[in-house]
Amino acid sequence: MLLETLDEWRDGCNLAADLAWQSCQTKSAVQKLAYEQIRDETALGSQHAVLACHETARAIKSCMERLQNGKKASKPRFTSRSITYDTRSMNVFSERETVSLTTLGDHSRVHADLCLPEADEGYQYEFLDSEEWDYTESTLHYREGDWYLHLGFRKPKADDTGSTTTNGTVLGVDLGVNQIAVTSTAQFFSASKLNHARREFEKTRNGLQRTGTQSAHRTLEERSGCERRHVRHVLHTVVNGIVEEALEYDCDGIILEDLEEIRTQLPEADWHSEWAFRTLKSYVEYKADIENIFVDTVNPRNTSRRCAKCGFTADSNRTKHEFECQACGNQNHADYNAAKNVAEQYLRRGQQPSRRRGVSQYALKSGSRTPS
Repeated sequence: MLLETLDEWRDGCNLAADLAWQSCQTKSAVQKLAYEQIRDETALGSQHAVLACHETARAIKSCMERLQNGKKASKPRFTSRSITYDTRSMNVFSERETVSLTTLGDHSRVHADLCLPEADEGYQYEFLDSEEWDYTESTLHYREGDWYLHLGFRKPKADDTGSTTTNGTVLGVDLGVNQIAVTSTAQFFSASKLNHARREFEKTRNGLQRTGTQSAHRTLEERSGCERRHVRHVLHTVVNGIVEEALEYDCDGIILEDLEEIRTQLPEADWHSEWAFRTLKSYVEYKADIENIFVDTVNPRNTSRRCAKCGFTADSNRTKHEFECQACGNQNHADYNAAKNVAEQYLRRGQQPSRRRGVSQYALKSGSRTPS
C-alpha cells in the first residue's frame, strides 16, 4: 500500500510540475492550479494532493532561484521513492512507539512500529517524550527494501501554548440559498450564476436522458463530470474569498454551520447537495490550515431568526432575505444577520480551540449591509 502511494505521489508531483512550471511557484498558487487535476488523475487523498502541490512549489521555487543566480535549472521531475506527511496525514503515538500513515484515499491507513534504539542511547526520545516539541511535516523514504521515516519536530508557537488571552477573533460564515456564503464582515458570495449553470446542466441532462441512446449516455457522463468540475471551481473561488477575508481581519478561526443540520435547513437551494457542502467545508479546512487558521462549526438553529443586535428570536423577524427585529427594530440583510449569529453562537458556547489563544470577539462591519 505504501509503495502504491509513493507511485501516485510521484505522479501527482510531476503533474503539478507540468502545470505550474514557469507559471507559479507559491504553495497557494500551485495548489489552486493543480489540486483538482491531481485528485482527478491520481488516487491520492485530499491532504496528500495538497502536500504534493506544496512539494512541487518548493521545487519550482528552488529552480527559479538557481536560474536567477545564473545557474542551470530545468523543470523538476520527481523520481525518488519518498513522500511527505504532516499532522493531518500521519499520527505518531510516542507512548506505543508506533506511527499511522495515510495511504491512497482519505481514510486508508497503515500502522507500523517505530524501530528505535534503546532509550539510553537514542536522542529520538528527547523529542518523542517531550512536551516542548510537536511533530510536524516529515518525510517517508523507501530504500533497498527498508522504510525510513524522517520525523520533523518544532517547538509550539507562542500562541499554541494554551494561553488564556482573550483577544482572538473569529469570522462567522452563513450558508444560504441566494448567497452561497455570507461572512460576518459583510462579504457576499452570490449563488445566482451557479444556480443558473446548474439549471442549464439539468436541462441538458433531461434531454439526454429522454434520448436514451448509447451516445447520449456517454455524453451524459461527460456532462456530469463537467458540472461537478464547474461547481468545484465556484466553491474554490468562494473559499478563497472567505480565507482572504479572515486574513484581512486577522482572524484566528472561521466558524461554519454544522453540515448535519444545514441539509434540512436549505432543501430549496439549487446549488446545494450533501457533496457540495462537504466539498466546501473540506476546501475551507485545508486552505485555512495553510494560513494557520482553525475551522469549527456550530448548530445553525435560530441563527436566521435571532436578532444579532438584541438577541430577540422569532419567526416574524425574517421575511425572505430581509431581517427586521420585532423587538428593537434592527434592520439588515437576513444572511448577514445570520453570519453574525453563527460567530456569536460559537463565542457563547465558550468552547475554545485547543492549542490556540482564546477568542472573545468576531470580525464584523457595523450598520446595515446588502449584497451590493
